[in-house]
Amino acid sequence: MQKNDTPKKSQKRARKIEDFKARHKRHKAMEAVKVLDEIKYGFADPLESMNYFYDLFDKVYCQDNKEVVNKPVIGTLCIQIPYEIIYALDAVPLRLCNGHHTDEQNGGEFMPAKSCSLVKATLGMLQQKSFPFRDRIDLIVHPTTCDQKTKSISTVEEMGYDVYHMEFPRVKESEESREYWRRSVRKFTKDLSKELGQKLTRKRVKEAIVKVGKAQIAYHRLNELRKLESVPILGKDIFLITNAFFFDDIERWTEMTIKVCEEVEQRAKDGFNAAGRRSPRILYTGSPPVFPNLKLPLMIEQADGIIVADESCSANRLFNDMVSVDEWFLYDMVDAIADRYLKGCTCPIFTRNDDRKRRLKELVEAYNIDGVVYQSFAGCQVYEMEHRSIQQEMEKIGIPMLYVETDYSPGQGGQLSTRIEAFIESMKVRKRGSV
Repeated sequence: MQKNDTPKKSQKRARKIEDFKARHKRHKAMEAVKVLDEIKYGFADPLESMNYFYDLFDKVYCQDNKEVVNKPVIGTLCIQIPYEIIYALDAVPLRLCNGHHTDEQNGGEFMPAKSCSLVKATLGMLQQKSFPFRDRIDLIVHPTTCDQKTKSISTVEEMGYDVYHMEFPRVKESEESREYWRRSVRKFTKDLSKELGQKLTRKRVKEAIVKVGKAQIAYHRLNELRKLESVPILGKDIFLITNAFFFDDIERWTEMTIKVCEEVEQRAKDGFNAAGRRSPRILYTGSPPVFPNLKLPLMIEQADGIIVADESCSANRLFNDMVSVDEWFLYDMVDAIADRYLKGCTCPIFTRNDDRKRRLKELVEAYNIDGVVYQSFAGCQVYEMEHRSIQQEMEKIGIPMLYVETDYSPGQGGQLSTRIEAFIESMKVRKRGSV
């Protein structure tokens, strides 16, 4: 009897696992459908050129379509991983930062209760092997930027993934840190070349720099239009476009972003305003909005604010300064790539945040900002700690700032919405008073 029970128990356990996976997949799809519908139908006068991105997110997140590629897929856990090197070695990058509340709940079993939602959600996704858009991951590259990712990476290895550890400095102002990071990038280049069996050549590196550079140019072209007094595109569409860069084919992404640019430029010529006449101009900073966790940007624009600029690693910071090459020799180019990722980084993981404060003040001036919304995921200590110094900096230049601590839970909606609406209204009153 016991002999017969064992296979029955195994079959029952297997069915439970399959049922759990099916429910998990349905819940993730429903989560994505709700947010995507809000983005597509919750605002007037949608851009026709955005249909590509709406359809892309529908296929990837709602229908769970996977694209099979005949190249190695390199999962990245931070934007500090040099995409140019991955492309130059004929591989495909896939950013793994995840925004699903469903995955956050599953990933919570690996992390303390008050841990970053993004890290928990990423662990939950990796456990279920439910990657966006790609059918597999061949290698995960982990830079030692975020402490919680660094501590949780052993869990990722226990899940059976091959992981490459890439050391990142916590000081950026010194020549020593610059050289330290250059050595890390050189080592990563050599190790990845050996791992993939691909020889790195001068021609391939140059082509990769140009490929990523074209994507940056397309984004900056679009971003310049947000400086206009009558803003022709909403922030919710910008975040969707930049989130698509995480997983879409880079050349296709660039082509479709240029199409959005062309339509937005025509709207600008026509004097179209995507927001209200008195809509406060918002600078968004802090923990990154990652689809489908776009609740805060959506609340801001549903409350008649308009996000015209951001400083986050899911949008603006993705496309910081382009690679500046003095000599087009192989390792000169590799060093130039390393410099681009260190010099342009304004992540709060650094010991000092002078560059981030400078960058935020530049954005306030360039985009005629009325107020700043600063998001910090609960448990993300570096963003939580740094908000005070950013608040003080904004006070010095007379810009109001709202600090919001959130997680991925949909249950926060009412309270958050009330705070956002009050903040937006206070800026409207302020603008009326200055007229």
